[in-house]
Amino acid sequence: MHPAPPVEIALADLPRSAASPLFERLRASVSRVTRRTPLAHEAARWHTHTIGGVARRFAQPITFTPYASVRPCSARCSFCSENLRKTDGGTPASRLRPASDYFDGLARALRALRGVPLSWSLSGLETSDDADWMLQLLHTLTASEKDGPLIEDRVLYTNGAGFAASQGEALRCALQAFGLSWLELSRHHHDGATNQAIMRFRPEVAIGDQAVFERTALQLADAVPLRLVCILQRGGVAQPQDVAAYLLWARQCGAGTVVFREFSRLDDGYRDNATARYLRAERVSMDALLTACLDDPEVSHGWTLDALTEGYYFWNLRLRTASGLNVVFESADYGAMHERHATGDIYKLVYFADGQLCAGWEPGHDVLLDTRTEQQVLAHG
Repeated sequence: MHPAPPVEIALADLPRSAASPLFERLRASVSRVTRRTPLAHEAARWHTHTIGGVARRFAQPITFTPYASVRPCSARCSFCSENLRKTDGGTPASRLRPASDYFDGLARALRALRGVPLSWSLSGLETSDDADWMLQLLHTLTASEKDGPLIEDRVLYTNGAGFAASQGEALRCALQAFGLSWLELSRHHHDGATNQAIMRFRPEVAIGDQAVFERTALQLADAVPLRLVCILQRGGVAQPQDVAAYLLWARQCGAGTVVFREFSRLDDGYRDNATARYLRAERVSMDALLTACLDDPEVSHGWTLDALTEGYYFWNLRLRTASGLNVVFESADYGAMHERHATGDIYKLVYFADGQLCAGWEPGHDVLLDTRTEQQVLAHG
C-alpha cells in the first residue's frame, strides 16, 4: 500500500479527538481525507434560511432527527448517552412523550424548512419499539418531501427490537418504500450472553435472543443496506482478537459495513451520574485499540485503508477487509460539539416530542421554532 498525498486540514479545524499521533499517522496512509464541516468563510457550504423570523446559516451537510421517545427504550444500556444529564438542568429528551398532535407539529416544522438541503437521521430512544408510531413517522417525512426540505440520505439507527416483533415485516417494507439509504443496527458483542449483559434488553423483547437477532439481521440485510454498530467497552469488544471475531460474525449476519465506536468524550458540562461514571470506568481507547489492530498482522491482514472523515464533532477511519467488508472506526467529542453549537450557526436539527425544533440535542435550548406557539398564533390569527 503506497501512501497517498495528505489533504491539508489544519488541526484547529478538527475535533479535539482527531488531534492525535494516530490521526497524523493515518493521514499519510489513506487515499483521501474528507472534511464534512464547512469553514466559516466557505460560502458555498452554508445554506442561509429564515426560520422563526431569524436568518440562520445551516452547515452543509446537516441532518434532521425527529427524536423518538414515544416509550422507554426496549434496551437499558449502561453507557446510553440519553441518560447523561447536563449540569444546567432541563428536561431530558428521553423523558418527553409526544402528544396526540405530534405529527401535525412535525409537519409544520418541516414546512418551515422548505428548501433546506438535509438528511433524515432517525434516532432517539428506540424508533421501532412502537411500530404504529414509526409507520406514521415515515409517512409524515415522506409527505414533507413534496413541500419541505430537500432530502439527501435517509438513515435509521436502531437496536432492531420492532423488526423482531409482530409488525416487523410491515416495518421492513415501509423502510424500502421510504428509500432508506442504510440502517445502523446496534449489537455490541458477537456472543449473545455477553451482548445481553451490555444491552440489557427487557425480558419480553425477542431481539435479545442471539438466534432471533441473527435471523432478523439477515432479513433486514435483504431489504436495506445493513451496518452493524458495536460500541467498544471493557467486557465487550476491547482487544484486536475481539474485533476480528466480530467482523467474521458480522459477515454471517449479512452486514456490508461494521462500525466500531468509542464512548463519546465528555466535557465538564455533565453531572457525575451513573452513566458518566460508567463511561469513565469502562472506556476502551479508540487510539489504542485501532493502533493495536493495525500493528497485529493477523488481525489487519488484507485491510486496505481508504479514507478519513472529519465531522463537526467526530472523526473516523474507513477501511476494507480482504473479504470486501467495509469497516469504520469512529471517535466523537461532545466538547467539540458544544463549541460548534455555541457559534450560533446550525450544525444539527432535532425535533422533540414537546413540539420544539432545536439546533442540538437539548430540549429548550437553541430553539429555532416552537410549533405549539405557532399553532396558538394560527388559531388566534
